[in-house]
Amino acid sequence: MLRLLNRTEEAVICLLMALTTLLVFVDVVMRFGFNTGFMWTQELTLHMSAWFVLFGASYGIKVGSHIGVDAFVKMFPRTGRRILSAIGCLFGLAYCAMILYGSWIYLDKVKRIGIELEDIPIPAWIAHSILIIGFLFLSIRIFILLWDIITNKADGFRYANEADDSMELVEELKEEGVKL
Repeated sequence: MLRLLNRTEEAVICLLMALTTLLVFVDVVMRFGFNTGFMWTQELTLHMSAWFVLFGASYGIKVGSHIGVDAFVKMFPRTGRRILSAIGCLFGLAYCAMILYGSWIYLDKVKRIGIELEDIPIPAWIAHSILIIGFLFLSIRIFILLWDIITNKADGFRYANEADDSMELVEELKEEGVKL
C-alpha cells in the first residue's frame, strides 16, 4: 500500500511538472510569437500548480525536503525530541483534519450549486478536489512519521539542512582545487 502511495505521488508530481511546463511554454510562444493564445491556459496552469503544491507537500515530508526551524528541538535528548515531534505530528494531523472537514463542506456546496470553472467546462468541485486528496496524502505522511516516532524508528521530522549541504559543497570544491 505504501509503495502505491509513493508511486502515485511521484507519478502525479512528474506529470504535473511536465504538463505545466509544456502548457506555459506553448502559451508564451502563442502569445508572444503569434499574438494569440488560449483563454483557458492560465486557469488550468493555476489549478495544476495547486495540485503540484499539495502533492509536493506530502512528498516533502517523505523525503525530508522541508526547511525546518529545529534549533530548539535539537537541544533536547532523543526522548525529548521524540515527544516534541510527536506533539508536532498531532498538531499537524489536527490541522489536516480541520482542512479536510472544511474542504468536504466546501466541495459539497460547490457540487450542489453546480459551479463550473470560468474558462474550462469542468465542475469546480472536481478541480478543487485536490484539497481533500492533498490533505489526505499529507495526513497519511504525518501519521507514518508519528508511527515511526512512536516505534522509535525516528526522533522527529527530517529537514533539509541547507547550511550543512552548503558546507559539504564547499569542502567538495576545495578537494577538487576550486578557489572560492
